Amino acid sequence: MINNFHIYNTLTRKKEPFEALNPPKVGLYACGPTVYGDAHLGHARQAITFDILFRYLQHLGYKVRYVRNITDVGHLENDADEGEDKIQVKARLESLEPMEVVQHYMNRYHMNMDALNVLRPSIEPRASGHIIEQQELIVKIMDAGYAYEVNGSVYFDVNAYNETHPYGQLSGRKVEDLLSNTRALDGQSEKKSGLDFALWKKADPLHIMQWPSKWSDGYPGWHLECSAMSTKYLGEQFDIHGGGIDLLFPHHECEIAQNVAGYGKAAVRYWMHNNMITIGGQKMGRSFGNFITLDQLFEGDHALLEQAYGPMTIRFFILQAHYRSTLDFSNEALKASEKGLIRLLNAVATLDSIKTSDTSSVDVATLEERCSQAMEDDMNTAKLIGLLLGGVNIIHKLAEGKESIAEKELEKLKNIYFSWVYSVLGLEQPEESGKANEITGDLITMILNLRNDAKSSRDFETADRIRKELTNMGITVKDRKDGADWEIN
Repeated sequence: MINNFHIYNTLTRKKEPFEALNPPKVGLYACGPTVYGDAHLGHARQAITFDILFRYLQHLGYKVRYVRNITDVGHLENDADEGEDKIQVKARLESLEPMEVVQHYMNRYHMNMDALNVLRPSIEPRASGHIIEQQELIVKIMDAGYAYEVNGSVYFDVNAYNETHPYGQLSGRKVEDLLSNTRALDGQSEKKSGLDFALWKKADPLHIMQWPSKWSDGYPGWHLECSAMSTKYLGEQFDIHGGGIDLLFPHHECEIAQNVAGYGKAAVRYWMHNNMITIGGQKMGRSFGNFITLDQLFEGDHALLEQAYGPMTIRFFILQAHYRSTLDFSNEALKASEKGLIRLLNAVATLDSIKTSDTSSVDVATLEERCSQAMEDDMNTAKLIGLLLGGVNIIHKLAEGKESIAEKELEKLKNIYFSWVYSVLGLEQPEESGKANEITGDLITMILNLRNDAKSSRDFETADRIRKELTNMGITVKDRKDGADWEIN
């Protein structure tokens, strides 16, 4: 398989040509949600980033096994080894069984992702369904001398691991610096070091989610699930693993250590991380209390929202920034995305009405090459969308008869837009507004027919007034030889 796809590897901190371990097969693992609340805009960015990667690899001809986990146990409130399980807290507050909470929010997550046209992964394992695999990995790590048991809990020994392997290589941190920034143990902690993290926690009697083990009745640590499940479904070494940049440390750093300690080698060849969504420069997140759920965005039900925004507008907004750059939320940016999306989709719809000629005056080959280069350069969707929007002007000129295109060239142009816009970027006509758009289109067409009748009757004053009113409404009219085209700005 020949392609020029370059991917930024967080581990090496540089762009590298992508080479599959076992072509044409690709193993892809992405960290999924902890299902204890509604998905927000930050969740959408991570899901869409890896959806684009999934789609693009398939576009290149790879057969992809995409695994995205569901965290339904072991993720404690402070993202460390103390406090309560986030799902258990939610279950207690709502007087539900923990798995009721999981199922409820997992269903809502899937509904949100379906609305955003995020493809379902090949496999979507739950942490609670892989307790045995996690226990088996703990045994391997302990046998290798990198973990210890205290009072029924098992902890990973970071200092012992760091003597033979560099802990912190993914985030670029050194153990010495981490130790100097870690609070001193108060003498009551079970850990040897503040850097050590739980592989298995002994449950107190009131803890609802617990399983029997050789150490105690308890539950696995949060970091362990991804190591166990990724290797179960993708093998001890696979191609790409990633998630949001907030997972880089300590979650993914701990994963690397667990895999090396348990299996004797690093599992992942390319680490990939999407950046944050911010509001006023601050990270959006549940812990900051500044998040906007996807349902609130779709319904316009939030104090920060001036209107509702459709799922495709949200998807387009996210794709207009490179996945490794921060993306700041604002109503102005979302409104601009809405206009850009409509402009692009209307232009794609116009392609089927373009008439061909014997010659071509447009350069389709260059547009095709530049679009491919944009995605080959670490999935630069922002640049790709810029190129596609730039090509909209060509489409309008062709529709107006100001440029000419041969039949074969038109097929190439259609393939460029259909494959990139629909197949890779995953954009589509919003379902919830499909009928409304159809009615709006019919009304505008009727108005333009009245305008044409006025022009035929040489009533240019009425024709100009209709055009001016449509312009004031945000509708651009472009006359052509046999009628007129329109688009919403």
